[in-house]
Amino acid sequence: MDFNHIFENIPEAIVVISPEFKILGATNKYLETTMRQREDIMGKHFLLEAYPDKDVPYEENPVRISIDKAIQNKQEEWLDVIRYDLAKPEGGYEIRYWEASHTPVLDADGNVAYLVQVTKDVTEREQAREALQQSEMKFRFMADAMPQLIDADDAEGNSTYFNKRWESYTGIPVDKLLDGGWRQAIHPDDLPQASANWEQAHRAGEESQVELRIRDAAGDYRWHLSRYLPMYSENGSILMWIGSCSDIHDMKKMVQELLASNEQMSELADQVQLAYKKAEAERLTLERLIMQAPTFFAILKGPEHRYELLNDKYQALFPHLDLIGKSVAEVLPEIEEQGFVKVLDEVYSKGEAYEAEDIIVKIANAEGVLEDNYLTFVFQPLFDEHGKIHGILVVGYNVTDKFKMKQKLQELGIEMGAGN
Repeated sequence: MDFNHIFENIPEAIVVISPEFKILGATNKYLETTMRQREDIMGKHFLLEAYPDKDVPYEENPVRISIDKAIQNKQEEWLDVIRYDLAKPEGGYEIRYWEASHTPVLDADGNVAYLVQVTKDVTEREQAREALQQSEMKFRFMADAMPQLIDADDAEGNSTYFNKRWESYTGIPVDKLLDGGWRQAIHPDDLPQASANWEQAHRAGEESQVELRIRDAAGDYRWHLSRYLPMYSENGSILMWIGSCSDIHDMKKMVQELLASNEQMSELADQVQLAYKKAEAERLTLERLIMQAPTFFAILKGPEHRYELLNDKYQALFPHLDLIGKSVAEVLPEIEEQGFVKVLDEVYSKGEAYEAEDIIVKIANAEGVLEDNYLTFVFQPLFDEHGKIHGILVVGYNVTDKFKMKQKLQELGIEMGAGN
């Protein structure tokens, strides 16, 4: 039998080296995986000549260390996942991740005659894992930047996440929130009913909704609409729960004050109540959309603030424009005229976030007519791993409908005053 031929055709990436690190043999799978020809590596030093590491000194090379241990201990050594880039035949290097084992083969006297490395290219798996981590980091960052109070529970209802807004609004550290401290922020009169609603939703696997008062860091309570939604897997089981609390204090107070001041006018009260219910229904629909795509957001890259990424909610502000790849000043001259590009420049240069709440932003429609939009948003600087600013995240929501409703109710109130 031609054992050499059999060895070369083993469907595994295997290389055989001497104790002096000279390459003695390799399977075809190994040559294919490492982008080499047999004649290019045979007899060469495994790490110094055939597969040198461009970033790590030879003495610190983890492959060398693992092989030395196998020789010294005369036992198989396993090498955890490492990044070990390979020189490409056409020049340059290709990023690769590997798992490997080093097995010593002993002679009749018990000395190490050969070492067998069995290696596995796990580059796709590791790159997918890194991509998933980056994705989770981005979405966690966006959740932290949202103006709503966002939290998450596992399938059993145990708290697993609170965004930064929860901590900054209530003044309760995240670790205490996760340990049940969020209950301290709920008004004592509202907590029993809210807890009953959440427990019922958890048992039934259905969403819940309740209005409650949440205490801020200064000790004041504000009304919020709390929603609790299950996220299902493909087989129908619950993976996690998402909770959101939206501030409705001003709207609730406005409606209550209007009803109190006009309690003798039943017709007007009916109209106000109908308007409130209609606005409430519209807001609930908007809430559902926000939970699916929580807010409008866009990522601006570089000092020119070019659009790299945006969601449908952001595009909806400018439905007639193609934004990707273009700078804010280039595609939105009306925004530059209102001074927002200068604000972006300052955020980019200083690395400090800019927050705006319920301000008017004039946006040109398809006919070039400027329309007033009431927006609440944050310009959040993005930093790379070296702490250098490389872009800006724009996160916010459009509150134009709320202001229009407020104006409408105020007009009704003025007319009432004039009638009296």
